[in-house]
Amino acid sequence: MALPKRQHSKQRGRKRRTHWKLKVAAFGSCPNCQKPILSHRVCPFCGFYKGQPIVAIKTKEEKKKQP
Repeated sequence: MALPKRQHSKQRGRKRRTHWKLKVAAFGSCPNCQKPILSHRVCPFCGFYKGQPIVAIKTKEEKKKQP
């Protein structure tokens, strides 16, 4: 197994790792309620996708009424 002849500095290792970054998720806005959502997903706030209602979202009052 190969071994390094000299110790690598901390700076050299950190320079190598500068590109290990997390990418920020690309958010778009919902065309119905204008809230930020991930693209190609149903809006969790209003339940619309591509301008059409897909999921019926319950309000807090409706959730409280159910046993």
